[in-house]
Amino acid sequence: MRRIGRSLPDDGANTDGKQDKGLPAGSPIVAIYTAGLKLMKDDDSRRVSTGLAGLDGILNGIRPGDNIVWQVDSVDDYVPFVEPLVKNAVNAGEKLVYFRFAKHRELVPKDSGAQIYELDPEAGFETFIGTIHKAIRRAGRGGYYVFDSLSELATECYSERMVGNFFRLTCPYLSKMETVAYFAALRTHHSHHAALPIAQTTQLLIDVYRHQGKIYIHPLKVQQRHSATMFMLHAWEDEDFVPVTESSVTSDILTSAPWPGLQSASYRMVGMWDRRFIQAEELLESFNRGECSAETIGEVFRRQLRQLISRDERILRLAEKYLSLSDLIYFWKRLIGSGLMGGKAVGMLLGRAILEKSDSRWSELLESHDSFFIGSDIFYSFLVENGCWQIRQNQKNPATLLDGAEEARRRIREGTFPDFIIARFSDMLDYFGQSPIIVRSSSLLEDNFGNSFSGKYESVFCANQGTQQNRLDEFLDAVRFIYASSMSDEALVYRAERGVLERDEQMALLVQRVSGKPHGNLFFPQLAGVGLSYNPYIWDESIDPEAGILRLVFGLGTRAVNRSDDDYTRVVALNAPATRPEAGFDEVAQYAQRRMDMLDLEKNRFASGYFVDVARQSPELPVEMFASPDRDAERNRRHGQGNDARHWVLTFDKVLSNSPFVKDMRELLSTLKQAYGYHVDVEFVANLSDDGGYKINLVQCRPLQIKEGKPIADSIPALRKDRTIMEAHGGIIGQSRVLTVDRIIYVTPSVYGHLPQTDRYAVARLIGKLTHPTDKARAGTIMLLGPGRWGTSTPSLGVPVSFSEINTVSALCEIDTMHEGLSPDLSLGTHFFNDLVEKDMLYIGFSVSREENTLNQGLLEELPNRLGELLPEASRWSQAVRVVDAPDKARIVLIADHMRQRAAVYIDTESEKHS
Repeated sequence: MRRIGRSLPDDGANTDGKQDKGLPAGSPIVAIYTAGLKLMKDDDSRRVSTGLAGLDGILNGIRPGDNIVWQVDSVDDYVPFVEPLVKNAVNAGEKLVYFRFAKHRELVPKDSGAQIYELDPEAGFETFIGTIHKAIRRAGRGGYYVFDSLSELATECYSERMVGNFFRLTCPYLSKMETVAYFAALRTHHSHHAALPIAQTTQLLIDVYRHQGKIYIHPLKVQQRHSATMFMLHAWEDEDFVPVTESSVTSDILTSAPWPGLQSASYRMVGMWDRRFIQAEELLESFNRGECSAETIGEVFRRQLRQLISRDERILRLAEKYLSLSDLIYFWKRLIGSGLMGGKAVGMLLGRAILEKSDSRWSELLESHDSFFIGSDIFYSFLVENGCWQIRQNQKNPATLLDGAEEARRRIREGTFPDFIIARFSDMLDYFGQSPIIVRSSSLLEDNFGNSFSGKYESVFCANQGTQQNRLDEFLDAVRFIYASSMSDEALVYRAERGVLERDEQMALLVQRVSGKPHGNLFFPQLAGVGLSYNPYIWDESIDPEAGILRLVFGLGTRAVNRSDDDYTRVVALNAPATRPEAGFDEVAQYAQRRMDMLDLEKNRFASGYFVDVARQSPELPVEMFASPDRDAERNRRHGQGNDARHWVLTFDKVLSNSPFVKDMRELLSTLKQAYGYHVDVEFVANLSDDGGYKINLVQCRPLQIKEGKPIADSIPALRKDRTIMEAHGGIIGQSRVLTVDRIIYVTPSVYGHLPQTDRYAVARLIGKLTHPTDKARAGTIMLLGPGRWGTSTPSLGVPVSFSEINTVSALCEIDTMHEGLSPDLSLGTHFFNDLVEKDMLYIGFSVSREENTLNQGLLEELPNRLGELLPEASRWSQAVRVVDAPDKARIVLIADHMRQRAAVYIDTESEKHS
């Protein structure tokens, strides 16, 4: 270790007695240099040091708040500067913190007295930077910091942009805390995406060269300081740094190291992240020529999987089995920016790969995809550049979860992108031309094992019409809208509930061509829907839940994934497609889809309309494959009543019975389930071709965390009418169970149905308070009973609660007294359904008209209403909302048998134990 504190000899001599040929004795430069050094020695007011007095001198002193970046050819050239800093800090009794995260040699010994933090960058960028910032905050003002080489972050975990983001966020924080911090970066390693933010943000930037066994430094930036020799090349002579004045010596030294090129040069646009894919492509070509081993290709493939696909081991195992290095290179070439592609994109790609690898016929049956991906790093860079980062960090704390979220959303919606990113967006739009596209969220945690984030983030259809600038503006608005949804209250609350606030949750995007074709000025697919490999709704004993279920719609698939309170879908049990929940054609017509979603190309927007109107305007549509004649309407037409137009009911009968579509979808779900080792949830689109065939477009695939239903050992006992609150047959979705219900919250249909709309919203907010009591001890097993739809967006059809307001309940019962067409299958496959699945919430669709069903409203109204006791300010709603707990010396029991489709809620006294 070099000694600290020796001043520059006045004669400029080296310790070995040799004169430095670049600095003659008596030079005026020596006088200037020596005066500057003396001035620094005399200034004790801000006493911080590099531990090298000569270095302090040529830099006109080190100041609290200085970040110093050493650009080196090897970490070995960083060490000689770290060692005296560490020794100086220890001797001065100053705080010393070392962040250890790289694989290179240890820079600060464990016995040095430093506070050492060992970090794993693969835990995710947010976790990594969050831990560092917490450590800085904990240490307080002042002190010295040493960081491992930033270049290893770019090599092992992050892209150049993320290294730049890390520095832009960390350097100002350290400066604000008045620390002195050392960083290193390999000089030839980084593109301008990292080099430029580092150079712009740091206070000092110093090049280090090693030539013929001697170390030289070249300060490139020293903020708010200047001298006649400061930015010259300096030779380290003993503990002194002597300016090199002879041009031949300077050029010899500077040309001895690899030249990375000018920072602004076009060839420095390519960073390590992209260079690794370029190298991978070259290796693959070598392998194909027989010049590279399979083992080498395997190592590169596994490395690139972690760079592009995921860091979740379960996803990586699937990807390693079903993807190839050539697949990754193809994905990379369709990626804008850098980083991971996110869960939705990976799920779609994995699902297609699994199918195609299982049977070659899927390559013909699946519609080709030409999707693009917007890397997760673009999202973080956008947050940093638009002043949203600190708000994002506050959202990791449940206590400040929603603080500033609205302001962050505003900044995001008004945010801007760098010109080079906009140029790439524009190039992508040129590729799609005027074909409609959909921009979909694809966050790192989304559609993953354990967390679906179903419906929590947005997707946006772009009709993509008009001028190039109009289409670009529409696309940018879509991206910003989805980015803003990552900070929606619903998404943040969901993350808190799932315990993933601390997890890395970057927002990548998936840009897909909308499947379908134009019919006049309207664009839509013929068939879309959701498929579940497990059917949780057994409305007939012939149904095999393991065969799976489909939820079909005509037109865009939005009506399959969103819960539409005033319309219906076709539910298909894949082992019994002709078996319907409805009895007779009249009910089939009543519960058929009437409205469809589409894109209006003329008006350049998303649109909805009636299927029969679209069918009349589109004579080329093979309507009979999807719809059946409305018998009553056709009879009237034949008798001269009504108009002459054909009337159709969307039944999908012919496509289900006259084609192998059901067989193919059952095989699709079964194949994916077997590969994942979990039940799966898919979204798909299908279009018939003129030759009678069809293509299936698998647009989403994710694990479905559903528990398989089984008959329960407990049978429903003989029930006493005066103690039975409810008995239901049919409409049961969820795992069989026996529960002791601590509290029933009952919205009285006869009262609620007469409330004005504003009061219905007030009741919804009241329900949220009751299901989230401030006194946690009062919260137990809760069952909701109410009229119409829970979570409806239309108060005339039910109770307009948000799911986050009822996410603590264990059972949910919808009574069809407000909604004549209430049908439990409405929720299957929707975002609402996925919320129920994740919370393991039991759903009961209660039909008052079904003879064997009973609802003892009298008993509910006889039992004491605790509303006024729990929330005195809500007493005015005591007629509309009843809060019922079990009577003394009794309990309320809920028993539900999913397989037999029976449920009962009754009062059980201590002396009468049910069998």
